[in-house]
Amino acid sequence: MKDSFDRTIDYVRIAVTDRCNLRCFYCMPANGIPYEPKAHLLSYEEITRLLRVLGELGFRKVRFTGGEPFLRKDFMKLLENTSALPAFESIHITSNGTLLQKHLPRLKELGVTKINLSIDSLDKDRFHEITRRDDFVKVMDTFHLLIANGFQLKLNAVIMKGINTQDIIPLAELAKNHPVAVRFIEEMPFNGGYKENIEMYSARDIYSDLQAHYGTLLKNPGKHGDTATVYQIPGYQGTVGVIAAFSRTFCNTCNRLRISPKGEIKSCLYDDGVFNIRDYMRSGVTDLELSEKFREIIRLKPKDGFEAEKMRKTPKAAMQSMSSIGG
Repeated sequence: MKDSFDRTIDYVRIAVTDRCNLRCFYCMPANGIPYEPKAHLLSYEEITRLLRVLGELGFRKVRFTGGEPFLRKDFMKLLENTSALPAFESIHITSNGTLLQKHLPRLKELGVTKINLSIDSLDKDRFHEITRRDDFVKVMDTFHLLIANGFQLKLNAVIMKGINTQDIIPLAELAKNHPVAVRFIEEMPFNGGYKENIEMYSARDIYSDLQAHYGTLLKNPGKHGDTATVYQIPGYQGTVGVIAAFSRTFCNTCNRLRISPKGEIKSCLYDDGVFNIRDYMRSGVTDLELSEKFREIIRLKPKDGFEAEKMRKTPKAAMQSMSSIGG
């Protein structure tokens, strides 16, 4: 599938739940957000149907996110359904790592070996300050288990000025002896309106810190759909990367759609939802009608995040929590 800017759209991110067992202050308030009732969420049968239709349109990659996806009951059943779909060559999961450990053997059996682990600090106290939970040891145990079991691991760290910029180099050092991709992400305004946005620590600032410490950073060749600019530090097993999520410098190769837990399609992270596919399916439409609707949505995908933000119907101040849109 191509959009009107000749970008190949072949990747869908599906948030299976808005619930999370952490309370990262840049994502939601300490007492959480109003969660969607179960009946409002896409069922696993509906998600499997959507993936089957998207697979027929040429989609080849799916990422399941949350909230924390392993909080949703029987999430492994959805992964089993998805692994049975021949179209999807790559099934990915983004998780905070707190509930992941017991599922590793079954994930490997299903061929689900690509995991993004969210961790914003390697300092136990700072981790607690950011997440409002005392789960640092559990997350690091998960990190080491994933590596020991041969999973392809990416670490996602949101970098916030005055909060965790001192963690950039310690996190990057994880790439020295481990085959991991450490990725530093600009803070985004998707906190549900619960936190005033502080001055941003930009992708340029993050790169400057890395360069000042390491000197030589070898830029890896990028490919269509990459969000991170990836660098190799000479002698390191893994890589480091910078994601300009707020600066939005990667939009010209965007290859994705996002679907929220209640079926709201976002053709760009910065729009406020362009169509509710849950309600459309529940109205009794055929797979052909679903397919045509996806074609229409992809055709209307905006050029970049700035254009999408201009088209928002709700004010910027009302931007959703990242937990409800899946990143």
